[in-house]
Amino acid sequence: MCELPRERNSQGERVCPLCKGEKTIAGTCTCDMEWRGTQGESEWSDCKCTPSEVCPTCDGTGVVSG
Repeated sequence: MCELPRERNSQGERVCPLCKGEKTIAGTCTCDMEWRGTQGESEWSDCKCTPSEVCPTCDGTGVVSG
């Protein structure tokens, strides 16, 4: 279980400790020339990326209750 957040926003709500109030968790990309990812249009991409996701802790609100 996550530690209760102590930081508050300008409305006095508790900022989500996981996404820091951003509402989403940014995706990441990993690049490696030794393996091939996907072929887009006419070029191969050596990077594999995960998409951004809605924060599971605050359900995309940026704040938590409690």
